[in-house]
Amino acid sequence: MNAEAQDSPPQAATAPADPAADERFMALAFALGRRGLGNTWPNPAVGAVVVKNGVILGRGWTQPGGRPHAETEALKQAGRAARGATLYVTLEPCSHHGKTPPCTDAIIRAGIARVISAMDDPNPEVAGQGLAKLRDRKIEIESGLGAEAAQRAHIGHITRMTQGRPNVMLKLALSADGKIGAAGRQPVAITGSEARERVFQMRAMNDAILVGMGTVLSDDPALTCRLPGMMERSPVRILLDARLRVPISTGVVGTAHDAPTWIFGDTKASAMGEEVLRAKGVEVFRVESEDGRLDLSAVLKVLVERGITRLMVEGGSTVAASFVKADLVDEAALFRAPKQIGPHGIDALDKMPLTALTSRLKRVTTEQVGADTLELYERA
Repeated sequence: MNAEAQDSPPQAATAPADPAADERFMALAFALGRRGLGNTWPNPAVGAVVVKNGVILGRGWTQPGGRPHAETEALKQAGRAARGATLYVTLEPCSHHGKTPPCTDAIIRAGIARVISAMDDPNPEVAGQGLAKLRDRKIEIESGLGAEAAQRAHIGHITRMTQGRPNVMLKLALSADGKIGAAGRQPVAITGSEARERVFQMRAMNDAILVGMGTVLSDDPALTCRLPGMMERSPVRILLDARLRVPISTGVVGTAHDAPTWIFGDTKASAMGEEVLRAKGVEVFRVESEDGRLDLSAVLKVLVERGITRLMVEGGSTVAASFVKADLVDEAALFRAPKQIGPHGIDALDKMPLTALTSRLKRVTTEQVGADTLELYERA
């Protein structure tokens, strides 16, 4: 007889339900889950809290690499006191055997009396089965508290499961006249230091960051999280380089042994170029192209197969326009600076008006970041 079958039914929760308290504890679970954003792929960044009689007994969030899961972390912290308690979790507990045992088994063994889940898991291996299993064991179940917040918190996981690709966020730094660079692709600082620090934070919350060859050749960016204590949270760096011609002197290639660097080239690109890049520590992938433009759907398919769920696209204008044209942008972060560049500067979207992006999305918030303004958009 297994341990699950030996356990007696959980004791009834020792305090009546309190909707206001439920909301507070679920908000805490979301705050905990955010600690794992960009660091748990291919798994979602989940948060969990164990509470009894208004006292928090355990807190947990998905650990780096996706394991251990948030629920088992919170239950481990709560220990035997978890019996009869309520578990708040931002995503339905898993019920299938993967690389770790199901979280539902741990919840049952702990004697949890009540589980409040923000949303059902879109993973077809779970998809309501986790909550059903707990309900069958006479555990009180509630689902949907904080559902809107859960949609945003787990958007990468949702997009991966429902569309077979990562969630894509396009970030643009725009001058007052809608330019992202100076004439001749000369480097120019558009936004201030506060906005740049905000971008570093965004990078840390995404699994990967993608740019094109134009950005690498003109700016030679590091594409890391250059904030104190945040370098290890830098995302996978992805470069679209159809001909595999990126100079080995660039920062992204020279530091490939220190930060994961993936380069996508055309199926017909130089084998020697690939060999040189691999010797530098770069992972090289090949997809089909048309007129020198890589098939973005094929790129995203490879990324999701490698576990990437949240992709941040930082440009340049040709790459940004390609994602917009293919209708692959799910979110946008537009940093607007007060300075102007002039009519000969580089447009935000190559051969496309900015409205080609903004008209497809809805603006959800606007905030001041130093001297600059940040506008956040998402799919309607």
